[in-house]
Amino acid sequence: MTTEEAVKTAVVLPFLRSLGYDVFDPSEVIPEFTADAVGKKGEKVDYAIKIAGDIRILIECKPISFTLEKKHLDQLYRYFSVTEAKFAILTNGRTFNFYTDLDAPNKLDARPFFVFDVTDFNASIVTELRKFEKASFDVTAILATAERLKYTSGVKKVISSLIEEPSEDFVRLVAGSVYDGRMTAQVREMLMGVVRTAFREVIMDSVKSRLSSALADTEEVIEKIDEPVEDEPDVVTTDEEREGYMIVKAIVRDTISPKRVVIRDQKSYCGVLVDNNNRKPLVRLWFNRSVKYIGLFDGENEERLIIDSLDQIYDHTDRLRATAKKYAG
Repeated sequence: MTTEEAVKTAVVLPFLRSLGYDVFDPSEVIPEFTADAVGKKGEKVDYAIKIAGDIRILIECKPISFTLEKKHLDQLYRYFSVTEAKFAILTNGRTFNFYTDLDAPNKLDARPFFVFDVTDFNASIVTELRKFEKASFDVTAILATAERLKYTSGVKKVISSLIEEPSEDFVRLVAGSVYDGRMTAQVREMLMGVVRTAFREVIMDSVKSRLSSALADTEEVIEKIDEPVEDEPDVVTTDEEREGYMIVKAIVRDTISPKRVVIRDQKSYCGVLVDNNNRKPLVRLWFNRSVKYIGLFDGENEERLIIDSLDQIYDHTDRLRATAKKYAG
C-alpha cells in the first residue's frame, strides 16, 4: 500500500462499505469530486459522500508512507467552505483524522476532533465510528460530542506521555511539595522514577476503587432488579441498564444509603429512584435508542446529556451526588 490508489482500494473503500455506503453508486460515493467554486482548475478531493442528497463527508487519501500533517488539509479546507459538507477525513490508510468546523462555522478546523489507528482498535473507537454509519448518520449527534472528543484526545495524549516520560516541569510541580532539597541532576532523575511509579499507582488505585464500589452490595442489587415491575410488566431490563444502575449506585453510596437506591424500568427509559418513589428521581437512563442519554435532576427539570459509554456516567459524579443529597434526609 505504498501508493495513494492502493490506500483507496485496500482500505478506504472497504471502510466505507462497512459503514453502509454503496461504493458502487457514484451518486452516493463520488470519486474524484470537483467543485468549480474552489478556484483551482482540476483540483479534486478523492471522495465526497452524499447522504440524503447532500454532500456531508469529504475524504482525502495519502500514501501510507506519509505522516499526516496540516499541509495535507489544503484541498479539504477549500472544498469544505464551498460545499454542504460537515465532516472531512484525512487518511493514509492506517491513521484516520476526522475534522469539522468547531472553531469557526464553515471553516475546517486545523486539529482533528477524532483520530484512530486501524492497528489499535477498541470498543470506544467503534462507538464513535457507528455515528458515521449511513443508517444512523446524525450531524447534530456527532457535533454534540465532537468538541469533547477533540480536547479529551489531546489531553489523553499529554497524560500518557507524562506517565511514560514525566517532564522536568511536571516533576518539579508534583514533587516540589514533598521534596525540599536542592534539585540536582541525580535527585531529578530519582524523582522522575518516583513520579512515574506514583502516577501509575494512582490510576491503578482509582480503577480498583471503582470496581470495588460497583460490586458492593451485588446481591442486593440483583434482588432489586429481579423484582417484578407493576407498572410496566413487559419491560426487559438490559445488561447495559443494569450496569448503569450499579455505576450510579456506587457513585452515590457515600451520600445516601445504597439500600434506598432502586431501579424501576419503563418502556422508554430506565429510572433510578430513591426510596422507590417517583417523586425522588436520581437519574434516568435513556438507553433504548442509537444515541444514548442520561437524565439528571440536580436542577428544576430533567436535563438530558449524551454519553458515548457507560464510563462517562462517572463524569457527572458531582451532579449525581448533589441530587442524592437532596433526598438524604
